[in-house]
Amino acid sequence: MPFNHIRLKYACKGCEGVESEGSTVKIGPVPVQLLPKSIASEGLIAHLVVSKFADGLPLYRQQKIFGRLGIELSRATMANWVVKASQQCQPLIDLLQEEIRSGPLINADETPYQVLNEPGRCNTSKSYMWVFKGGQENSPALLYQYHRTRSGDAALNFLANYHGYVQSDAFSGYECLSEKKGITHMGCWAHARRYFVDVIKAKKKNRSKRVQPKSLADEALEFIGRLYQIEKEAKTKNLEPQEIYQLRQEKAKPVLEAFKPWLTAKQQITPPKGLLGKAINYALNHWEKLIVYIEDGLLSPDNNAAENAIRPFVVGRKNWLFAGHPNGAEAGATFYSLVETAKANGLEPYNYLRYIFEKLPLAQTDQHYKNLLPQFVDKKDLASSRP
Repeated sequence: MPFNHIRLKYACKGCEGVESEGSTVKIGPVPVQLLPKSIASEGLIAHLVVSKFADGLPLYRQQKIFGRLGIELSRATMANWVVKASQQCQPLIDLLQEEIRSGPLINADETPYQVLNEPGRCNTSKSYMWVFKGGQENSPALLYQYHRTRSGDAALNFLANYHGYVQSDAFSGYECLSEKKGITHMGCWAHARRYFVDVIKAKKKNRSKRVQPKSLADEALEFIGRLYQIEKEAKTKNLEPQEIYQLRQEKAKPVLEAFKPWLTAKQQITPPKGLLGKAINYALNHWEKLIVYIEDGLLSPDNNAAENAIRPFVVGRKNWLFAGHPNGAEAGATFYSLVETAKANGLEPYNYLRYIFEKLPLAQTDQHYKNLLPQFVDKKDLASSRP
């Protein structure tokens, strides 16, 4: 059903026939819109964005849903609205990047992303969506970035002028971070553990049903399990960062000091190209990065924060498969950033997006834009703006 904007018109009878600088008739101003001269309301755009980037519903499916309701709305029109709306959100994305770099730790990860119609590339070329999570402990921020390659330049450019900890997996593209002044590069115990788990899985496929003696991989997993048991203790007791640091120094550090000599000894008797050899070599080759987490109670032994952040994108990708154009890929990065940051700060994505879409046309200063970030938005105003 079409909607109308009602603009009241007023006339001053006392001004009739009197010379004045202005008209005797005044009309109310045109309501501000996120997309001027568009039939798309802020609520409709928020619905399209949340349906695709939070619920994984491709635009062609949304088109069919609208069609069943008797609404003719083409996929091209919806895509155009989403892209233009994302461009209006760029000031928020710039501030979100600053928020991420304001914290002591940034988690990073990336995953393949197929984007069509990239200039100078065939449609089967592989691009990537990167994710960075950081900010303050109680107000996390997530930023997604579309890049044409998996080059470490993506991480380097994002982390320009950043000083602090960066945690990632052992992908070679992150190795440049170890050489960057002011950055302490951390490893991921979850990745180290998976190599030993793969050894156990392979043995289960090949061995008989008889009870087998404890293997070297089992022993390694026991070491790692003890490390995570310490983390569980800290979480159960709800310890403060300084208390976590003390706990790790008392309990985790001795485990690590025993684990490394064990790995070194077993490396001498293990074929390097086998699964177990690769697991041991991975742990030893990245040892200095793996043990960094005991330096500060704010740090984590693994990079699960980034892996969990990339998962919503991966789930959505299974439904819509690819981006039709780089502009769509950029829009996706923008809205995944806002939606996932909103969720991480306890906000309902639709209510949040509808609210900022209504307020963005009125924002004029950096402070106005900052107040619209999920970490700083007034939840009372958010609740009062619901339809």
